[in-house]
Amino acid sequence: MNDLPELIELPIINADDAPNPNRRLPRWLKRNVPLGDPGLKTTRLLKELNLETVCDNARCPNRMECYSQNTATFMILGNVCTRACSFCSVMRGEPDVLSDDEPERLAEAAHRLGLKHVVITSVTRDDLPDGGAEHYYRCIKAVREKTGATVEVLTPDFIENKTALDRVIEAAPEVFNHNTETVPRLYKRVRGPKSEYSWTLGLLKRVKEISPQIKTKSGLMLGLGETHEEIFDTLADLRDVDCDFLTLGQYLQPDQQKYLPVVRYLPPEEFDFLGEKARQLGFKKVASGPFVRSSYHAREMAETDIT
Repeated sequence: MNDLPELIELPIINADDAPNPNRRLPRWLKRNVPLGDPGLKTTRLLKELNLETVCDNARCPNRMECYSQNTATFMILGNVCTRACSFCSVMRGEPDVLSDDEPERLAEAAHRLGLKHVVITSVTRDDLPDGGAEHYYRCIKAVREKTGATVEVLTPDFIENKTALDRVIEAAPEVFNHNTETVPRLYKRVRGPKSEYSWTLGLLKRVKEISPQIKTKSGLMLGLGETHEEIFDTLADLRDVDCDFLTLGQYLQPDQQKYLPVVRYLPPEEFDFLGEKARQLGFKKVASGPFVRSSYHAREMAETDIT
C-alpha cells in the first residue's frame, strides 16, 4: 500500500460509543417518498408468481426506484436464512423445502418484465448438502433459455464446498458476485462465526481460475468502524484475486435492537474519494455512494468491456 497517498483514517469506535440510533439521518440519506406506488406492476407480478426479492427482504432503500423501472433482484431458495449475520434483516431460522418449480417461475417473471440482465441472489442454506448450488444452476439455465438475458449471481459462501461453487460456475453466469461486506478485523463480528475472510477471497479467485471470462464482483458496507487503511488493504486483496467490479455503500441499521449499530455516516464526497482510489487500484467498474447496493445499476456495470 506504499504507493497510495496518505489518508485521514476513519475513527475506530466501539459499539458502546456509537452515535445515538434515534438521531436524525444526515441530509444525504433522506429521500422523498413517491406518491402512489410507482412499482405496482413489479410488486403484483412478484406476488402472482410467488417470488421473493432481496429488495423487500433486506429492506433495500432503492426498492421503489428499481421496481418502478420493472426490475428487481430475485432471491431464491426461500426467504429464511440459516445464518444470523448481524447486519442483515432477512429472516433466520429453519428454512422450508425447496420449490422445484421456482426456476420456471423466476424465468417467467424475467420474461414478463422484459429484463435483459437478471440478478439472482439467495439466502444461505447450510442445511442443504450443496448449499443450493444445483438450484442456482437450474435458475440460471431457465432464465437464459426463456429470455436470452445475461445473468448475474450473488451467492453465499458455500463454505468448505468447492464442488458446490463449481456447479454454479458450470452454468456460466456472466457476472459472479460474492460480497466481502467488511474488513478482516470486523469480519466475524459482522458476518458471524461461520464466515471466513480468506474463504471469500478464495471463492472469487477460484471463479477466475475455472472461467476467466466470468466477471467477478464484490462489495463492502461502510460505516461499521473500519479505517481508510483497512478499506484499501481489503480492496488490494480483492484486486490480488482479479476481482473486476466493486460496490461501496453505506451500512444502515435495519432495526435498533437486533443489529449492529452504525458507527459513522460517510458523506457523498467521501464515497467519491474512495471510489476514485478504488479505480486507481485497477477495478474495471466501481459504484460508490451512500445508497449503492450490490445490484445497484447492475446491468450497466455488467456491460462494461473489460477485455
